[in-house]
Amino acid sequence: MHQPSPIQRRKSRQIKVGNVPVGGDAPISVQSMTNTDTHDVAATVRQIRALEAVGADIVRVSVPDMAAAEAFGEIKKQVQVPLVTDIHFDYKIALRVAELGADCLRINPGNIGREDRVRAVVSAARDRNIPIRIGVNAGSLEKDLQKKYGEPTADALVESALRHIEILDRLDFQDFKISLKASEIFLTVEAYRKLAQQIEQPLHLGITEAGGFRAGAVKSAIGLGMLLVDGIGDTIRVSLAADPVEEIRVGFDILKSLHLRSKGINLIACPSCSRQNFDVIATVNALEQRLEDVLEPLDVAVIGCVVNGPGEAREADIGLAGGQPNLLYVGGKPDHKVDNADLVDELEKQIRAELARRKVEKN
Repeated sequence: MHQPSPIQRRKSRQIKVGNVPVGGDAPISVQSMTNTDTHDVAATVRQIRALEAVGADIVRVSVPDMAAAEAFGEIKKQVQVPLVTDIHFDYKIALRVAELGADCLRINPGNIGREDRVRAVVSAARDRNIPIRIGVNAGSLEKDLQKKYGEPTADALVESALRHIEILDRLDFQDFKISLKASEIFLTVEAYRKLAQQIEQPLHLGITEAGGFRAGAVKSAIGLGMLLVDGIGDTIRVSLAADPVEEIRVGFDILKSLHLRSKGINLIACPSCSRQNFDVIATVNALEQRLEDVLEPLDVAVIGCVVNGPGEAREADIGLAGGQPNLLYVGGKPDHKVDNADLVDELEKQIRAELARRKVEKN
């Protein structure tokens, strides 16, 4: 059954990215970024809708030029999820996407140039209640900081962030969030821990350029997990060289494992051994594919034998314990026997019936 998280989260100022609260007591949001060509409106909309379908709270879109800004305006009209626009250097792009409905501007004030340009962007954000995201990355530190520190360090990342923050402070703009990303876990964690003690704004967590699907998921889970257990982090992005949809799934899996979010099926499954009375791995793989559309929280246990099966099945909302015969548990109690040939169909049927029952109760 669902457990409350023992984690005491850092208290942060709350901002709104569209209709999604970030910080304060809001749930930790999960986001991804499109990897389509933003000029291709149809392809980008398709990808955003795929991200919406798996529960993305926020999606970031790169806007490299003014033509992409105009395309963004068309994209924004066709999707529901809040969109963050990723902009570098050109303040005019920021002004245009603000007009076109951006829900957040990812732009570093120190990179925009003259004071009047920074003031114009901040003014546009203030007038439309659009927050700003400051994004510091170890791979693009200012040249003087590279020279000062010799290499990317936690202190270098924090100093870069504080420079950008100082500009917004001077303009009395406080609705911003910050990320301090590096591909090295310990560097990233140290930087976030240091900055978390110095500011009240929400923190966007990520291990940048984490790698391919498997290695990147592991790296992100370790790095983000270290920070989340500390109570640090208000929104997360798992950066994978993979389909962005997988970033959302891994992000929610990380939060589920820490009892910080409970979106979708929480599948408890044994790794299988010679005691198994059915093919556990094939059953779990088939279930995962069939239940990709489920966003409601539900604990499902699939255990192949009678050693741990009954105990795990009793603790889940829906549980299957392998045996002679296999036994299906519903709501913690033995319900009926299931033959091997019918396992996946019967599990899916019971899961969807339970979700439907809860929906009726809720309404």
